[in-house]
Amino acid sequence: MNDRKDSESRKLLRRLKEILAAAGDGQDRLDQITHHIADSMGTEVCSIYLFRDANTLELCATEGLRPEAVHQTRLRLGEGLVGRVARTGRHVNTADAPSEPGFRFMPETGEEVFPSFLGVPIQRVGERLGVLVVQCNDSRQFSEDEVYGLEVVAMVLAEMTELGAFQDSHSDSMPQAHRFPLMIQGATAQEGAAEGQVWLHEPRVVVTNPVGDDPERELQRLHEGVTRLRQRVDTMVAASDMIDDADHAAVLETYRMFAHSRSWLKRMEEDIQLGLSAEAAVEKEQSSARARLEVASDPYLRDRLHDLDDLSNRLLRILTGQGVDTGAELPPRPILIARNIGPAELLEYGRRLKGVVLEEGSVGSHAAIVARALAIPLVIHASRITTEALNGDPILVDGDQGLVHLRPEDSVATAFRDKIAMQAEAQNRYASLRNLPATGTCGTTVQLHMNAGLMADLPSLEDSGAEGVGLFRTELQFLVRNHVPRRGELAELYRHVMDRAMGKPVMFRTLDIGSDKVLPYMKPQDEPNPAMGWRAIRVGLDKRGVLRMQLQALIRASVGRPLHVMFPFIADMSEYEDAHRMLMQELSREQRLGHELPTDVRVGAMLETPSIAFAPKKFFEMCDFVSIGGNDLKQFFFAADRENERVRRRYDTLNSSFLDLLRQIVARCEDARVPLSFCGEDAGRPIEAVTLAALGIRKLSMRPASIGPVKHLIRRISISDLRQVIEEAQAAGLTSLRRPVTEWLARQ
Repeated sequence: MNDRKDSESRKLLRRLKEILAAAGDGQDRLDQITHHIADSMGTEVCSIYLFRDANTLELCATEGLRPEAVHQTRLRLGEGLVGRVARTGRHVNTADAPSEPGFRFMPETGEEVFPSFLGVPIQRVGERLGVLVVQCNDSRQFSEDEVYGLEVVAMVLAEMTELGAFQDSHSDSMPQAHRFPLMIQGATAQEGAAEGQVWLHEPRVVVTNPVGDDPERELQRLHEGVTRLRQRVDTMVAASDMIDDADHAAVLETYRMFAHSRSWLKRMEEDIQLGLSAEAAVEKEQSSARARLEVASDPYLRDRLHDLDDLSNRLLRILTGQGVDTGAELPPRPILIARNIGPAELLEYGRRLKGVVLEEGSVGSHAAIVARALAIPLVIHASRITTEALNGDPILVDGDQGLVHLRPEDSVATAFRDKIAMQAEAQNRYASLRNLPATGTCGTTVQLHMNAGLMADLPSLEDSGAEGVGLFRTELQFLVRNHVPRRGELAELYRHVMDRAMGKPVMFRTLDIGSDKVLPYMKPQDEPNPAMGWRAIRVGLDKRGVLRMQLQALIRASVGRPLHVMFPFIADMSEYEDAHRMLMQELSREQRLGHELPTDVRVGAMLETPSIAFAPKKFFEMCDFVSIGGNDLKQFFFAADRENERVRRRYDTLNSSFLDLLRQIVARCEDARVPLSFCGEDAGRPIEAVTLAALGIRKLSMRPASIGPVKHLIRRISISDLRQVIEEAQAAGLTSLRRPVTEWLARQ
């Protein structure tokens, strides 16, 4: 780009900065901006379209089109060339606009005499704000320099929009960003309801000086910031505990390579030469990279978006001094908002949080596991929540429905508070049942146990009235560290868990990693179907040193008391035999070393695949107990990925075929005289829980908060009568038993 172009661009940006600083309303600012852009670029037309809502663009200012079209002309996202720019986040440059695919003629604007068209997105780090357009009455293609220059101007407009420079420029009916009530439909990852105030995990960096007055000074600031960034990244890589893992080293080295990218730095230098400040240049390249990578078909390239985002945000904090620790205090009832978050970071917040809302995540993610342990509602896939929410905003989180109400209207907040009050009243009723057995009116008793994974879970053992821990997830201690925990650390933890259980049984599930639970120090395998890939016992039997170390820790923690161990994701009898043999070998080894042993050792398997339901009778006879892993068993039975929102709710637990499978498992366990339990989300849902009990499953394990509602329903009905209802419905050929079961329960 030549010096004259640089000078013209800087002159225009300085004029925009003056307009931003001067008094005046938003419409006046927009009108001045379109006039100066058209004059600077030598075009007959300059127009600014801003989003009226998430799917509608409105012409908010123009130089050269008919003024009466302002606030009257609207386009849907993707409609016409303007809508195309907004949808794709990429510019459209043509000498013959009417011949372009998707062109829409808008007669009210008078644009038919302007065939040349250049439109660029007004966007800020993935947030679509509008479209900036210039047009000419001669047929010409705009040069690369002109396109690049207009993108720089659009970046400044994005920052001005973020700073509220045009807040009164929209039509009266147009809601204002960060002010209006907003409902976001996400997905449920942990049930519950909470009201509170937004706490952003990584507050957005506010760029208050999008235009740089002195390019040389801005270049110096950029170079100093990049140098500090690279030093921090190099230190982080050098200090990381690689545990001799070449894959992990490669991941960090790729991250370091991005930080040292010469092309990334060069693009930011060019932006500064055109008049942007160092901060605005970083944001412009971050926004451009997002637009390119979000549409990439290669999963590896899309994953790199996280690296680029993280590096850009780190550099912005260095340049602005707006660190993660801003000195602000958590609000009284904080609801954590983040794009995604790791388990260690979530645990640092602990029980201070009332809820969590994530743009990404999954129902089986690390964050979901920790949220369940902390008993706080979690909504995932809440699109754009990090760009829409501001610290301190009032927010309602409905984990039951996967809904988020940001800045709710009074009527919505009142109804939501009524719901919370009703839930609290119900919990008080359930508390009175804490020390009573879960015995139906027919005399059938069901044992209710709780799921756990953290020491923080254990107080719920007494508070909820659980009879034991039916599932203790041991992987959390691996997930929250950046290195493999030591045997002594694990033994101490397991000992504390059993101490807190005060004699109640604790079923320790060995390390269940893989699929969506990837250790920070283990490279993801990029498997096409990770839920059916290298995970759980398959990892344990391949990485025998880790499984052996965990078994040793469990044995040493259980000295003088019983030990219950269950192996996850057994799909073939040989896997259980192999894992069982390893445990016996470790017991023999401890005995040879002269160490005291547990008073009793019970070994079980989690039945999570249909294949093991049809294993030889010998398998069931080898097990001291069997636990149905309902979440996985259901997804494999119906071939419906439980991480896929399109299908995971499509199939019902009360489907007759699935209940038949469960009935067969019950019969096989009874034939082998092996105790059977059911662990999973369905165990904690009252209707599903009593149905499982009616099939003959006498032990259910669930989150602590579900024990009260489940026990309440069991004590009000006859389990044997419900069994008869189920048998009659199946004999009648019904595909789903939900309706007859719920109708019968309603009559009770």
